[in-house]
Amino acid sequence: MESTQINCAEACKNGCVLGDRCPNKEYISQATSFIKEKSLDDMLAIAEEARRKKMSAPPKWIIPDEI
Repeated sequence: MESTQINCAEACKNGCVLGDRCPNKEYISQATSFIKEKSLDDMLAIAEEARRKKMSAPPKWIIPDEI
């Protein structure tokens, strides 16, 4: 299976299935440093702020195209 044909969100839920051929390998170091530098309380505060921002945004209506 080629790396351009895989849906990482579904296929790699339990770990990367491509190993060294992973197209998202560059983000591993960023994610690792974020986890090391931020405390759990900081991460929860970031998530809460994102949730608050999303809840206060106006609703987005999706009108399907007519056939």
